[in-house]
Amino acid sequence: MIDKNWYGKLIAWREKNIKQHHFVLFLSLLVGIFASIAANVLKSAIYLIQKLLTGWFNPDEVSFWYLLFPFVGITLSYLFVRYIVKDDISHGVTRILYAISQRKSIIKLHNVWTSIVGSAVTIGFGGSVGAESPIVLTGSAIGSNLGKFFKLDQKTLMLMIGCGAAGAIGGIFKAPIAGFVFTLEVLLLDMTMTSIVPLLISSVTATSLSYVLTGKAFLFQFSTYEPFAVGRIPWLIVLGIACGLVSLYFTRGMNFLEGFFRSIKSPIQKLLLGGVILSILIFIFPPLYGEGYETIEALLNKQSSTVLDRSLFLSFQDNVWMLMVYLVLIIIFKIVAATATTSPGGVGGIFAPSLFIGSITGFVVATVLNQFGFVVPIENFTLAGMSGLMSGVMHAPLTGIFLIAELTGGYNLFMTLMIVSVVSYLTILLFERHSLYAMRLAQKGELITHNKDRAVLTLLKMEDVLETDLKELAPDMTLGELVKVISNSRRNVFPVVEPDSRVLLGVVLLDEVRNIMFRPELYQRFTVKELMISPPALINVGLPMGKVMEIFEDSGAWNLPVIDDEKRYIGFVSKSKIFNSYRELLLHFSDE
Repeated sequence: MIDKNWYGKLIAWREKNIKQHHFVLFLSLLVGIFASIAANVLKSAIYLIQKLLTGWFNPDEVSFWYLLFPFVGITLSYLFVRYIVKDDISHGVTRILYAISQRKSIIKLHNVWTSIVGSAVTIGFGGSVGAESPIVLTGSAIGSNLGKFFKLDQKTLMLMIGCGAAGAIGGIFKAPIAGFVFTLEVLLLDMTMTSIVPLLISSVTATSLSYVLTGKAFLFQFSTYEPFAVGRIPWLIVLGIACGLVSLYFTRGMNFLEGFFRSIKSPIQKLLLGGVILSILIFIFPPLYGEGYETIEALLNKQSSTVLDRSLFLSFQDNVWMLMVYLVLIIIFKIVAATATTSPGGVGGIFAPSLFIGSITGFVVATVLNQFGFVVPIENFTLAGMSGLMSGVMHAPLTGIFLIAELTGGYNLFMTLMIVSVVSYLTILLFERHSLYAMRLAQKGELITHNKDRAVLTLLKMEDVLETDLKELAPDMTLGELVKVISNSRRNVFPVVEPDSRVLLGVVLLDEVRNIMFRPELYQRFTVKELMISPPALINVGLPMGKVMEIFEDSGAWNLPVIDDEKRYIGFVSKSKIFNSYRELLLHFSDE
């Protein structure tokens, strides 16, 4: 017979016999294994679906199946999300940032598998997005739920999310350093040495298991690249600026298009519009089908003419300038295709689109320069463009540098990748403070950042600082009754609340009544309604703590009442209580 209390005994045994530090290292190993398995399951599922659907297409003929498959894919994904998942699983990295910032690093259990199913169907049928964000969400969900199962604290849960993300990137790309750096740059707060080791364990474990499962080949196979040359630095700077500007177009364009689709209230209309747009774009531009990694490999291996296969422009394969126009149009319409995939209900991310657009940007810049007599290596620029776009779109230059080096084995290109990535990042910083991942959360004040002071303040919740022990007053109470309440209270502020509706009417301050509270002849003359004043500001219970502190600073108050949306009284919050809670959390957060 199974012991019904096995779970409690397991937790107690773990706490007694395994030190927290050692247990975290063990969990990071498990997270790396599970994340790698999930990544390879997703890659295999996408490949299998695409092989079944498009493997028989003739490259020399236009395929009208492109008008059907993408629409079917996002329809199936929409039905899966709406009727089975019943939760938002799009924009995986944004969901992770939200969980860290607003949900105490808790990610729902269904994310362990739902993103895999949704993205496999979406991308396999041609959705113009990437599998990386869904698998990062999957890995982070694995880490979060393992930590939650073993009742780990919020700080450790945050680390487990990071381990899951690092393992997912390492597993799907075979890029352990990129997985580690991505977690530091995009997801987490500043890290201590205690946190770095588990991240490395997860990333290396996931990458090693991927090598065991799929062999040692790099994701992108290409034949040659040229060593770094000082004389090319000006052209690399030009490429970096171009990547930064394209990143700006990518970020603002997708943000605008997502807003447009959100304005469509009918899910069916949104699905029909997105499906029609996506199918037509893929029919006209077949490279938009799926992740686009075949196009990247073609550009790297001097097979750029094959980009026109199965398209309406097949007859222009030998015309360089028509190819350039075709590729520029692909850059322009890629964000339309990606948004038309995810907004109606498809599941995918912007990793692959940024690599795809980056490779084309680098290829176009290099080809145009060569056409005007400036000799530059096209393969180097194609790789550097991928790094530059990733740096600009994600605001993560280190991730862009290491990911491309590890994806291709082009470790000798570090200087090239660094110059383009940094210039691209600096270019987009002139226009956009936040990455596309973080933009929506930043606009709501819900973004956790690498600024520790602000980040720790973001971790504070209203329930951590809310005070409900203040004596409440009714508006018809007399001064004499007020004096009795004051005599039994240790506070100097008293909320006046409507008895039936609980609406806050005002506050009575001890300093305001001190001069009359010792005059018994006035006890029946004055009522609380006459003595109360309006508070300098009101705090809504749903506001993030950063906004609360802004209200305190603007009002100059030390104590403010908290109300709900109906102006019902909830309690009080004091600046001193926030400071004390902040200091405690900061010490806990920074504890080695």
